[in-house]
Amino acid sequence: MTTFVDRVELHVGAGNGGHGCASVHREKFKPLGGPDGGDGGRGGDVILVVDPEVTTLLEYHHRPHRKATNGKPGAGGNRTGALGKDLVLPVPDGTVVLDADGEVLADLVGPGTAFVAGQGGRGGLGNAALASPRRKAPGFALLGEPGESRDLVLELKTIADVALVGYPSAGKSSLISVLSAAKPKIADYPFTTLVPNLGVVTAGDAVYTVADVPGLIPGASEGRGLGLEFLRHVERCEVLVHVLDCATLESERDPLSDFAVIEEELAQYGGLGDRPRLVVLNKTDIPEGQDLADIVRPDLEARGLRVFEVSAVSRKGLRELSFALGALVAEARAAKPQEEATRVVIRPKAVNDAGFTVTAEGEDLFRVRGEKPERWVVQTDFANEEAVGYLADRLNRLGVEEELVRAGAREGDGVAIGPEDNAVVFDWEPTVSAGAEMLGRRGEDHRMNPLRPAARRRRDRDAERKDSAQREFEEFDPFE
Repeated sequence: MTTFVDRVELHVGAGNGGHGCASVHREKFKPLGGPDGGDGGRGGDVILVVDPEVTTLLEYHHRPHRKATNGKPGAGGNRTGALGKDLVLPVPDGTVVLDADGEVLADLVGPGTAFVAGQGGRGGLGNAALASPRRKAPGFALLGEPGESRDLVLELKTIADVALVGYPSAGKSSLISVLSAAKPKIADYPFTTLVPNLGVVTAGDAVYTVADVPGLIPGASEGRGLGLEFLRHVERCEVLVHVLDCATLESERDPLSDFAVIEEELAQYGGLGDRPRLVVLNKTDIPEGQDLADIVRPDLEARGLRVFEVSAVSRKGLRELSFALGALVAEARAAKPQEEATRVVIRPKAVNDAGFTVTAEGEDLFRVRGEKPERWVVQTDFANEEAVGYLADRLNRLGVEEELVRAGAREGDGVAIGPEDNAVVFDWEPTVSAGAEMLGRRGEDHRMNPLRPAARRRRDRDAERKDSAQREFEEFDPFE
């Protein structure tokens, strides 16, 4: 089983917001205590945080589905529901977060760097928060919003100062084991190294990290072998070291052709042309290897490359190589611009921007898209007539009905609010009036249904009594 994973698909789901509560205060001798329903709690976020102790994405390879907790619903007595707990996911330093389309969302570098991968849903308002001078006792509350769900791709790009590149079995693992305290697997067959190995090297006052990048062969940048999986680990390295095998047993290979092949693969991958390079002629402790190194060294130096003859067995040339790498790393660090604190940029929306669009789809269907209308639809309990009437009031105040009239909508046309795969569709009836004067008993809205027969009879009787009392008052003569 592999113990190193540098690319995973992660499916995150933030917590849903809790529903608001519709409640009326009840107390002895206070029959009209007023609404006291509390708001729902906010759902928990899903947050990716860089943890220096985490070095692989293996945990998310085995468990790719992660969900934060939901917010609790509100309760009577103006009690707000409990907040959902945030789900914090530790990731290695150098993790790149991409969406399903491959767009980079965040590059997490540095301990403690965080990225909110999923935003928790807001809790619904209780009827106490919805009360107004016109609607003093709402018989409904708003529903909590669902949490954000996303499909993400996490890619790990190793953060190191020096990258050792070369053919399989060129001696990269042996070299990193003697330069540092790293203990990689070493064997005499190709593709022994299946994961990048990291080692810390101390050369005088310089301390830097070295990475062994495995699996580079011809065609690696196009997906052959393991190279494409690990070429991304070279991107963050400041110095590239070509490790060339001077004692290879393959007759068709030689150090110069190996160097040309690896350079071609790096060029095909792109973005590495500005990195300083060193060449290491390895395995010169073998007589044939030393002879081959003497032959190819002048050619490599003629190309402007610094060449070091080393041996991981006899430790020949390792001290000079470590100090040369330390000097290059120091130069690269000094050339880097100083990191500045992240500036917070505030981009307020235009005041007169309604934030929605109305488009005609066919002859009798109009679609409304916008953050506010879509959020309001999600918050509405369509089983409650008064809540539906409240939604109609909000849409009318936002200007949706005016835009529908401009778009040519007529009474009875279909109106869809939201995307095609998740929209609420209803038959449009232009609002004549709106407000508390249209409301009856809590939980009902007379715009949704005709007047109840019992209420109609009661209203007629009240009108008759009022007319009878008025006539009796007018006919009354105090002098009779």
